Amino acid sequence: MDAENTLLQPGAPSGLASPVLVLGATSLIGRFLLARLSAAGIEPMALSRRPPSDDICWVDADLGDPDLAKALPQVGTVFSLSPIWLLPRALPALKARGLSRLVAFSSTSRFTKQDSPEASERAVAKALADAEAEVEAFCAAQGVSWTILRPTLIYVEGRDGNVSRLASLIRRFKVLPLSGAGAGRRQPVHAEDLAIGALEAAQAPAASNRAYDLTGGEILTYRVMAERVFQGLGRRPAILTLPPWLFRGLLTLLKPFYPGATAAMGDRMAQDLTFDDGPARADFGWSPRDFHPRF
Repeated sequence: MDAENTLLQPGAPSGLASPVLVLGATSLIGRFLLARLSAAGIEPMALSRRPPSDDICWVDADLGDPDLAKALPQVGTVFSLSPIWLLPRALPALKARGLSRLVAFSSTSRFTKQDSPEASERAVAKALADAEAEVEAFCAAQGVSWTILRPTLIYVEGRDGNVSRLASLIRRFKVLPLSGAGAGRRQPVHAEDLAIGALEAAQAPAASNRAYDLTGGEILTYRVMAERVFQGLGRRPAILTLPPWLFRGLLTLLKPFYPGATAAMGDRMAQDLTFDDGPARADFGWSPRDFHPRF
């Protein structure tokens, strides 16, 4: 994001009133968002079923608890980083505790997996779409200002289940097989940029009652993305191009090292999974980094 953004400066004035509540604070985006809130002089409170021991004020609660409102603090602004399908059930409790501004993360998987041959992936896409609709309907009925953010491929070096999993495979096997040419285009986005974007969206009047697709700073093919992962490990790229049918067989052998792997993953290496972040750039200054991971 823009280095001159005031939210990057410790103690900078903010349009958000303390405290704010962060749901799913132990997620990839969570630790960056908590740090940015604190740096901007905003008191963060974080909700988790298993609160860690640190200096943040943690609320020990579950979004599905029917008595959730009793555990919540009085807050106006809520950032939801948990899977969005968990959010609708918690909205009445949040509203009862003063919710007036909501920024919730969904995913572009809502669109990329809706026609997947894998039933489990289609179910995820439907859950995302249904939850977004429920959030929008509740907020409209209750006078809550909402923003939904849909990231593309999220990464944090050494922590995510996509880019970092590729790095793990490269470390183990020294070579990375691809299905076909790996020509499908991608826009990997760093979790820290998403944390900054969420803060900016929360304070931008133009972002109220809108949903945005948030992408990384550049478009690159799956193969080039893989080459950047090699470079981030300090290695020369060693990529093995396989026919799709052979890759599917290899994926079966790799499942112990790649939990959740499906045949559809190989097929998607040839698919363009790109989105337009122009509205986010115009409405709240979205300006993410290019893809140069360092492990």
